[in-house]
Amino acid sequence: QNTYAVNTRTFRHEFLQMPGVKSATVTGFLPVSGNREEQGFVTSPVFDGKNFTIMQQWPVDENYIPTLQIHLKSGRNFSPEFSSDSDAVIINEAAAKLFGVGSPVNKKLYEIKDLTTGRLVPNTVIGVISNFNFNSLHEKVTPLVLKLYPEKGSIAIRINTADISGLLSQIKAKWKTMAPSEPFSYSFLDDEFNKQYNVEQRTGTISLIFSALAILIACLGLFGLVTYAAEQRTKEIGIRKVLGAAIPDIVGLLSRDFVKLIIISLCIASPVAWWMMNRWLQAFA
Repeated sequence: QNTYAVNTRTFRHEFLQMPGVKSATVTGFLPVSGNREEQGFVTSPVFDGKNFTIMQQWPVDENYIPTLQIHLKSGRNFSPEFSSDSDAVIINEAAAKLFGVGSPVNKKLYEIKDLTTGRLVPNTVIGVISNFNFNSLHEKVTPLVLKLYPEKGSIAIRINTADISGLLSQIKAKWKTMAPSEPFSYSFLDDEFNKQYNVEQRTGTISLIFSALAILIACLGLFGLVTYAAEQRTKEIGIRKVLGAAIPDIVGLLSRDFVKLIIISLCIASPVAWWMMNRWLQAFA
């Protein structure tokens, strides 16, 4: 595993030399469903065995925040220049609320290593990042802790190139030379985001199809009614034209009753549609 971890970091260095690669970070913990690690934390050096908060804890390196372009609200990022960063953490705004009023930077966040004995490991908060959604939008943003401990074997990269297929070919070739026994697999973050909302996308597509069919059927029915009404009043329309009635006046005469029906239907349908959409949106945090 140690050799594999070294190869991964070496591969990251080689990867950064390729044109079109902006940055890369060694981690598999991304703001989509996948790797997750939870741990209990307290803000007090004394643990009573009851009051603690379960937080997401992600092992990352110093390149994680700039690669994912996460906004650092206060404090600083991890840095190889500070050996003390091995005992440092960066937290999000949700976790910062646990410290109450004031900045949590330079304060201690204690990791519960043993619930039975109450053994705590202190970590110094060196930065606070803005909240970002790392679960589905159905869920609220929960407390998150970033720990300087690069994960083995996974790399997230930010690219800026029009020749994506060409860059992927270079990456794959480099991977095969450095880890020939390991399969090469990759995915794009935007595709992973979309996968989280497949149900919503299918529901939207089905709703769109049925809405279009309903409108088409309604229009066909309305057209039939208008045609029937016009045929029933053919003589009346002819007399009115002979007497000098303008086309807009005749159209208005025929449309008046149908417009009333449309307005009534809108008054009924609009509140129902608002209520249904509001109920649907309540499922999102």
